[in-house]
Amino acid sequence: MPAYQRPPTLTLDRENGLTVRVAGFWHVHALSRHGVVAAIEASLKIMQPEWQKGPSTCWDLSGIERLDYIGAQLLWNAWGKKLPPQLVISPAQKQFFNRLAQASALTLPQIRPHPLAKIIELGFAIIGFFEHMLGFTHLVGQLVLDLWRFALRPMRGPWREISANIFHAGFQALGITALVGFLIGVVLSFLSAQQLRTFGADVYLVNILGMSVVRELGPLLAAILVAGRSGSAITAQLGVMRVTEEIDAMLVMGISPGFRLILPKVIALAIAMPLLVVWTDAMALIGGMVSAKLELNLSPIYFLHKLPDSVPLANYFIGLGKGVVFGILIALVSCHFGLRIKPNTESLGHGTTTSVVTAITVVILADAVFAIIFSEVGF
Repeated sequence: MPAYQRPPTLTLDRENGLTVRVAGFWHVHALSRHGVVAAIEASLKIMQPEWQKGPSTCWDLSGIERLDYIGAQLLWNAWGKKLPPQLVISPAQKQFFNRLAQASALTLPQIRPHPLAKIIELGFAIIGFFEHMLGFTHLVGQLVLDLWRFALRPMRGPWREISANIFHAGFQALGITALVGFLIGVVLSFLSAQQLRTFGADVYLVNILGMSVVRELGPLLAAILVAGRSGSAITAQLGVMRVTEEIDAMLVMGISPGFRLILPKVIALAIAMPLLVVWTDAMALIGGMVSAKLELNLSPIYFLHKLPDSVPLANYFIGLGKGVVFGILIALVSCHFGLRIKPNTESLGHGTTTSVVTAITVVILADAVFAIIFSEVGF
């Protein structure tokens, strides 16, 4: 700091009463020096217990050589945003504090919520829901037309895309579905064995495990895993194509996005999901078999011999039918949200998350509908 600019200082004088003497240059250039403001705040913190004891403390600002609004604001905050009772100040300096007092007195008007705000929000939510339903209906209608086109000319269909999607959505999901299915089978068998042992009904473990896995847990587990894994990938892929304007380029070149992008994904998941359901059922039953051997000493031979009699054949077909329906629903929901993504990264992340949550919700609702429709079948 130049020699002619004395740094801002605060001194406490106790000779004639309690006086806080403020001196130096209190403007932005002096205060912007490294550590100056921190030193002033430290001094104020040390002096605060003494000068806040009573109104007898006098603030002497006659030693200030230059003051601006930055320095005045620093003192104003230390005073609690009001002038102290005893203050030695020049008229020019007082103008700064008068302006700060006027600014502190200003209050922004409170924004009152509209009395119909909740109803308006509900209305927008309902409109958004029907907008989604309209777009989803349009997507299903376009899929039906593409399926008819594919059936009329199967040799010109997107076989390569279907094969690639079966590989990505089906084959590459075998590992995670096997692991989760095996662990669920172990947990379900272990917990059921704990209760059945109490009543001496150990042999009914095969019935409970077989029915719950084949009819409900197998298809539902596979669908949830595929919705989180493949559904998010489908939404992200279509969303990136929207961001990079690849879908618009396909339309310009006369290529139908629905025939080349949506149809292969729907067919692939409709084929891959039943196979994943069978795979998940098998892994869950193997896990249950291992747990039954360790917990109840039920031999695997007895388990395999008892399983066909415990689970009627209709339950296997219900599980496979669930797999087909779940696969189609996951593909349609994922494609729907992927095509609605706007050309920005925030919309891409939000759309992918919404797609996964909606797909899982739709799968659970569809499973509930299956349970109601086939409540008298397979028992």
